Amino acid sequence: MKLGIVGLPNVGKSTLFNSLTKAGAESANYPFCTIDPNIGIVPVPDERLGVLAKMHNSAKIVPATIEFVDIAGLVKGASKGEGLGNQFLSNIREVDAIIHVVRCFEDSNIVHVDGSIDPLRDIETINLELLFSDLEILERRIAKLVKSVKGDKSLIKEKELVENLKAHLEDGKLAKSYQTADDEEKELLESFNLLTYKPVIYAANVSEDDLADDAENNDNVKAVRDYAKKEGSEIFVICAQIEQEIAELDDEEKKMFLDDLGLKESGLEKMIRASYSLLGLASYITSGEIETKAWTIKKGTKAPQAAGKIHSDFERGFIRAEVVSYNNLVEQGSMNAAKEKGLVRSEGKEYVVQDGDVILFRFNV
Repeated sequence: MKLGIVGLPNVGKSTLFNSLTKAGAESANYPFCTIDPNIGIVPVPDERLGVLAKMHNSAKIVPATIEFVDIAGLVKGASKGEGLGNQFLSNIREVDAIIHVVRCFEDSNIVHVDGSIDPLRDIETINLELLFSDLEILERRIAKLVKSVKGDKSLIKEKELVENLKAHLEDGKLAKSYQTADDEEKELLESFNLLTYKPVIYAANVSEDDLADDAENNDNVKAVRDYAKKEGSEIFVICAQIEQEIAELDDEEKKMFLDDLGLKESGLEKMIRASYSLLGLASYITSGEIETKAWTIKKGTKAPQAAGKIHSDFERGFIRAEVVSYNNLVEQGSMNAAKEKGLVRSEGKEYVVQDGDVILFRFNV
């Protein structure tokens, strides 16, 4: 999973990126501090892996990972080359979802590029630039299709879709709100890789004082929550500065620090939960003496395709999957005990893998 962290200058993007990845990306109180996209690969926290590794005496633990891309601050006119322009926009096209950091805190010592705090205005600024960039993509595609369709009538449907989609964007609507007529249109739309089609998670960056009650009394956060709900996006509340402090602590210190703040989880954990929810992801686990490993799949994935995440031979030669839920396995204390209780199931090609399944695949190539 690859997530792009975006937002206006000085909203806390690079501070958040630093806290998530401990990569030390430069962060300063002036626009365009981040010029090239910083990239950090972060393990997904999963307490289940440690428990299973201990149970099976695993030599190593391999968690699922998320790749974060910290992209330069955007300003009005970026799609036309203002600020860092399309250099930043091209980087977003590579991600699975966008983490849009929105400033919801007041601080006279940190300048805002537009001179005041207004998260909905900030969201609108970025959405417009993404729209303009998508319109350029569609205009170029139409120009090609007009020529190609003369010799290939099968392209007529694509040409009509692109023209309709262009009109939709020109009305100020995002590509993800476009209603497709059928699966073929949906596949085409997905293939365009438009910025305004990508899922969005809003990170409402607040002051430390607003963290304990999840910013229930912060009017800026309320506005973003309402906006995200209408759009069908996820939102989580974070204090980027606090996250950066947490990132320097070991696990025990981190837990004490969060307890002192009245928090149950870190911003990273909130973000990962929101990301998995928005993208419809789940994790199954394989565990043995060599390693205990988490594998990320789309919800609804069947056993052979889940096996294919490990190796294509597993999918090609799939015979069956021996499956036990994590909770049942831990409750029984061992795989043998779980088998004796009839909790280890033999599943075939139609089995839909569930989050927390511990699986041993049988295959023959």
